[in-house]
Amino acid sequence: MIELAMFETNVVAMLAPLILSIATLVMMLQIAFWRHAITSWLICCSTLTACIAALYWSSAVAPQQVSSILVSDHYSLFFSLLILFASLITALLTKDYLEQRSGENEEFYLLLMLSALGALVLVSATHLASFLLGLELLGVALYALIAYPERGRLPLEAAIKYLVLSGAASAILLFGFALIYAALGSLSFVGIGLQLSQDLAADRQLLVLIGTAMVFTGIGFKLSLVPFHMWTPDVYQGAPAPVTGFLSTVSKGAIFAALMRLFIDAQLYRFPSLLLALSIVAAASMVIGNLLALKQNSLKRLLAYSSIAHIGYLVITIVVYGSLQKAQLAVEAASFYLTAYMLTSLAAFAVLTVLSTQTNRGYEQTDSDSIDSVRGLFWSKPLLALVLTIALLSLAGIPLTIGFVGKFYILTVAIEGALWLLIAALVIGSGIGIYYYLRVVFAMTEQIKQTSSAPSAQQGMSLVAKLVICLLIFMMLALGVLPQPLIEQIGNLY
Repeated sequence: MIELAMFETNVVAMLAPLILSIATLVMMLQIAFWRHAITSWLICCSTLTACIAALYWSSAVAPQQVSSILVSDHYSLFFSLLILFASLITALLTKDYLEQRSGENEEFYLLLMLSALGALVLVSATHLASFLLGLELLGVALYALIAYPERGRLPLEAAIKYLVLSGAASAILLFGFALIYAALGSLSFVGIGLQLSQDLAADRQLLVLIGTAMVFTGIGFKLSLVPFHMWTPDVYQGAPAPVTGFLSTVSKGAIFAALMRLFIDAQLYRFPSLLLALSIVAAASMVIGNLLALKQNSLKRLLAYSSIAHIGYLVITIVVYGSLQKAQLAVEAASFYLTAYMLTSLAAFAVLTVLSTQTNRGYEQTDSDSIDSVRGLFWSKPLLALVLTIALLSLAGIPLTIGFVGKFYILTVAIEGALWLLIAALVIGSGIGIYYYLRVVFAMTEQIKQTSSAPSAQQGMSLVAKLVICLLIFMMLALGVLPQPLIEQIGNLY
């Protein structure tokens, strides 16, 4: 009876990934026997059901160690909700986008669900085996998603580049895991921390040093931190607009959440050399990412370089964790900022998705992502212009948006940890960012003559797209003006 009760508790604790797994199998069978538009609604219903299950049932039994490699706690459930929300928004926006292209589109939703499932495994991982499992399930589905427009040259080029470089990064990551296991004899996050707290022989210390460097190199590539960032703009530009938004939010959010758990549980904050290396990478990402975004005329490439800088901001919370009197504040700052970044990135890519939906016909696979494509948008499509403006202002950290509160959180923990070099990089990077974000806003306010090739103002959005965009506008402003409810929820995540 005890074992049965434990099994039932574990099932309830992992309801969200279980629901997505079952829905994936159902979708595979449905696609095999009956191709129909029901696929898009199946992923929406399954992700919404998984959200409800995680929020009401799984949270009731948390924290629960499901197995030696997975855990269901408030930290994993919070990021699971973020992932499921972003996946739901992506699926809703993708429906109209895919209807404008020829060919079969059902497999797109299957790949999207598999990638979301990998992200859920990743945020629940407490072991290097489950970490790698979630990472590869997330990544392998992304390869195909990026190349999904089979007749587009840029998507295929982006997918090949991501496949080759991501495969190399995964190999480096796996070899780093092997070296750590050879030196410490443990693959669990907590077990690694316990072994590192003991005195190690010189040869084992060298193995740990090399292994840790390789692990962070692989993760640095996945997060597109400098100097592992050069794939990012090409992949962002080549991938379909909804996939780019998914890659920017779900993929990076899940990987960073897993990295922070690894860093805390393995007590890696006790090693000054690692903190120094992360500080250099964070400062370089903040400055170089923003500098490279200055001259971009493609919005996708601009947001790609911007994402490099924003992940650099997030790394500050990892560096400062061990030096705070209340270490929980670093987790709060990271969780809030990651929420702000995911919401604003979803909003920005939602606009690009809608614009591309209205110009993408048949086999024409070129997305509307140039700054010229949004020039005069305030006069032709004010709702799209409004959400893109709020998203850009939030990314810039302007007050009354969620991005401002998130950046203030990061600055607070950096000041408390006396990380003056990183504070300077953050301030300089943010100043540069304001310029190129406002450059896009200014372009949208210009009055231009409507041409026959430009999207017609009468060519409206679907009701679903309008509802999604209005929801994103509300969340970015509401959590910027009244952030306290979210702050209270993330107050005891770890």
